[in-house]
Amino acid sequence: MKTPPPRSPAMFRQFALADWFTLSNAACGAGAVFSMMTYLQVREVMHIYFAGGLVALALLFDFLDGRIARWRRRASTMGRELDSLSDVISFGVAPAMIAYGCGMQGLYDRLVLIYFVVCGVSRLARYNVTAEALSGDDDKVKYFEGTPIPTSIVLVLVLIVAASSGAIGDELPLGMVEIGGFELHPLVLLFAASGTLMVSRVRIPKP
Repeated sequence: MKTPPPRSPAMFRQFALADWFTLSNAACGAGAVFSMMTYLQVREVMHIYFAGGLVALALLFDFLDGRIARWRRRASTMGRELDSLSDVISFGVAPAMIAYGCGMQGLYDRLVLIYFVVCGVSRLARYNVTAEALSGDDDKVKYFEGTPIPTSIVLVLVLIVAASSGAIGDELPLGMVEIGGFELHPLVLLFAASGTLMVSRVRIPKP
């Protein structure tokens, strides 16, 4: 009779302290998406503020998880993958959802927001597969290729400021143009620019 192989410990028991901060990042991003879904139902601007605050909190967790991993010397491939997946939610999908909820709902708007998310996913995938090649003798990555996806917090701040002054929906800054019978809000081009910079070859020193 064969002896059954040893059972591996439950997944959560394998997580390091830094991984829990990374998961908190993902939780904040998911919460931001739900807040915007609630806004679309009840149209109370406080839900836009909640969404923006959760993205900002996600940024704090994203900052802390790397610091904690280095402090405890527990950096791992698992942690890097968790970080990328969390960042897609918090700094890709959530900002796009906030933009959509604030009024960028035309066909061209949606295409641009999808482009922004796809660029964010591509940027993170490229980082994961090139991290070792970009690292120095101390195994620390010296620079980013393309702007990091958390820079989308700037876009979120723009939308929060617009919401605070009532400039959302039909009152979005820069107005709306119609092309071929479909709507485009020029403000959404900030997301196009952000996505393009993420997949560019621009080198940015990593702190």
